[in-house]
Amino acid sequence: MPIIDIHIHLSSIESFRHTARELSGVDYTELGLRREFERCGVVLGVGMGVEETSPGAFPDIKAANPMRLDLSDPLPPFLMECVGINPVRLASPEGRKELERIEERLASDEVAGIKLYAGYYHYFVTDEVYAPVYELARQFDVPVVIHTGDTYSMNGLLKYSHPLTVDELAYRYRDVRFMLCHLGDPWVMDAAEVVAKNPNVYADLSGLVVGNRPHFERFMNEPLFMDHFRRALVYADRYDKMLFGTDWPLAPIDVYIDFVRRLVPEQHHDDVFYRNALRVFPRVEERLARLGQ
Repeated sequence: MPIIDIHIHLSSIESFRHTARELSGVDYTELGLRREFERCGVVLGVGMGVEETSPGAFPDIKAANPMRLDLSDPLPPFLMECVGINPVRLASPEGRKELERIEERLASDEVAGIKLYAGYYHYFVTDEVYAPVYELARQFDVPVVIHTGDTYSMNGLLKYSHPLTVDELAYRYRDVRFMLCHLGDPWVMDAAEVVAKNPNVYADLSGLVVGNRPHFERFMNEPLFMDHFRRALVYADRYDKMLFGTDWPLAPIDVYIDFVRRLVPEQHHDDVFYRNALRVFPRVEERLARLGQ
């Protein structure tokens, strides 16, 4: 079964380097990612663009739009990109130029979507600063991927990353597709309701555990932990709207595949690991066709 990893990172972020070195044990380089993809049968990955102007600055209010995968230039053929948005820069006097740079990048066939770092940046997703970004998503027919749930930084504010904030957004922009990252964990039941209620909202299953195989095994063998997510998946009953992602380098890809295989009923594996990505990200299907996949 081919696999699409809809949520990885390949940016020079100090916290990612630390996690790879101290927790997950992965080789956080383009070569390391390619080797993991080849070993695990991953045919394409989508990287979430994010940058910091100095080590440890993420979430960096100085990062320019659009934020990209700055550990890899040019992007290798097995990767596409969701361009990251810095709303602080959009709200500045230079906001128009920032938006023009985002629009220019969205014209590239390397770009699969747009990424908002809700919670990391202290703006609700319904804030008017994002309105031009949603118009661009509509214009280019790309999804808007939104961080929801816990933040991988103590500088985030959780009120901005709660998945319920996306309910109003989805209502306002019915012709734009939105994807909740991390199933809104720990508010997975709220995220499940937002996905079930709104026809234009999807969710990825990335970043639910951080660490190496022994760490994963401890959690996978804890019924209460696994049931935390299973309850939400059963409640939503929309496996056609759940997408596989690892949040690499936060975990080895083979380990994360095993985790999601245990979490999702087998009859839905083809959808979660592959087909749903094609529905949400049309440009992913176009890229795979060009690669002969």
